[in-house]
Amino acid sequence: MAMKGLDDRIEVTQVDTNPLENPDIVRANPLGKIPALVVDGDTAVFDSHVICEYLDNLAPAPVLFPKGGVERVRTLTLGALADGILDAALLLVYEKRFRPEERWHAPWQARQQLKIDRSLDALEQKPPVWKDAPDYGHLTLAVALGYLDFRHEGSWRAGHPRLVAWLDQFANAVPSFETTRPQA
Repeated sequence: MAMKGLDDRIEVTQVDTNPLENPDIVRANPLGKIPALVVDGDTAVFDSHVICEYLDNLAPAPVLFPKGGVERVRTLTLGALADGILDAALLLVYEKRFRPEERWHAPWQARQQLKIDRSLDALEQKPPVWKDAPDYGHLTLAVALGYLDFRHEGSWRAGHPRLVAWLDQFANAVPSFETTRPQA
């Protein structure tokens, strides 16, 4: 919403995601997941991708989703790769947060870490570029790298200098990236 200049039109509400049945979250998304956007008081829009598609229609620039062709496919594919990194990273966090240590499964953890590592290595070889402004794929990748900084102590950075430079470039192009970075 900040990239689209819509932050003055949307109220952000902090919610506690720990209670199993938090009514504020479940009312907006029966899956009990965030983020969720409530439009006109009763229409729930959830999942980051769907919310970004909705926001992209509210303001003309920057364009988050190209309208069609190879550019749209490229944007959606990068977004899917970044979502996969986020999913694997979140599963690693949940494994340690919600399961007792004696039940941690090292092969499963290694599998999740390998998904992250392979993806980052591929992106390191050819970091994505943008023309006029970053799009949804770039935004999702920046969020994934930011999450790895936040929850995985930035361990990804040591072997990926081109991606570190890419993230710095993204932060310069999108000032709201730093202002919306989660705090501990």
